[in-house]
Amino acid sequence: MATIIIPTPLRKFTANASTFNTGGTTVKEAVTELVTQNPNLGPHILDKTGNIRSFIRVYLGDEDINELNGNDTDVAADSVISIVPAIAGGSGM
Repeated sequence: MATIIIPTPLRKFTANASTFNTGGTTVKEAVTELVTQNPNLGPHILDKTGNIRSFIRVYLGDEDINELNGNDTDVAADSVISIVPAIAGGSGM
């Protein structure tokens, strides 16, 4: 099964789990399975149409899925998927 790495800010929606094992064969299937098992996480990573929000970056290994096949990127059993939410803040200088 592929593994999804859950970033620290989102772990409060996954009962503090840092990883999630998925049988999804595409990134979209994997993320959908994660959200199905952790419904409170859904609004934070998916838009109202069920697509990954534009400010969320998803990586398959070291590759941004936007540089691959997007949500339709194939996921192998030994794949590692990382979710990287946008971080706001900083100096207004």
